[in-house]
Amino acid sequence: MRIFKKIEDFLSALDPAEIPPERQEILQVFIEHIVFQIASEEAVRLNFICTHNSRRSHFAQIWAQTIAAWLELPKIECYSGGTEATAVYQSVISSLQHSGFEIAELGNDGENPIFSIRYGENQLPIIAFSKEFDHPFNPKNFAAIMTCADADENCPFIASASIRLKMTFEDPKISDGSSEEARHYQKRSNQIATEMLYVFQQVKAGLYEN
Repeated sequence: MRIFKKIEDFLSALDPAEIPPERQEILQVFIEHIVFQIASEEAVRLNFICTHNSRRSHFAQIWAQTIAAWLELPKIECYSGGTEATAVYQSVISSLQHSGFEIAELGNDGENPIFSIRYGENQLPIIAFSKEFDHPFNPKNFAAIMTCADADENCPFIASASIRLKMTFEDPKISDGSSEEARHYQKRSNQIATEMLYVFQQVKAGLYEN
C-alpha cells in the first residue's frame, strides 16, 4: 500500500537489526499474539496504554497502524489510551510531521486538541486525542500494550483486555523545556518506529511460514 513518500523513505532507512537481543525477546510475545490472531482470522485490536496518553502511546499507535498498512497486514486496528486523559504533547505532533505525516487540528477546547493524522493518500486518517483506555472511542475487547512502567504498575487490572503485554519505552518528557527536546522526541519516535517495523516484519514472515 502506498504511503507518503517521506514516511516510506523514513521507514526504509530504519534498521531493525540494531534492536538488542534482549529487546527482541520482549517484542517476541507481541509478535506471537498478532500472528495467532491473524491466523485465527480474528481482528487484531491493539490498545497502546500509557499514564497520560500524551506521548509514547500515541507514537506507538500511529507507527503501528502506519506500518501495518504499509506492509499490507490485514485486520490490524490500533488505538491508544491512558489511565487519565490530558492532551497530545506538541512535540509528538512535531516529530511525526518531521517524519512525513500530514497533521491537521480538527478541534480544540483549549485543553485536549483533536488531530487528524494522515499517512497516505486516500487513506482514512488516524484520529488522535488524549483519552482514557476505556473511552467509547476505543473498542471493548483488545490487547493492552503497556508502553510505560507507571501505567503498568498503577493499573493492575484492565477489564476489557483479552491479553496484557508489556512494551515500555523511556519517557521523552524528561527533555521538556530543554534545548534537547526536539532531538529527544525524534529519538523516541525513531525507536518506536523501528521496533514496530521489526514486529510487523516478523508478523508477516510468521504468516508466510504458516
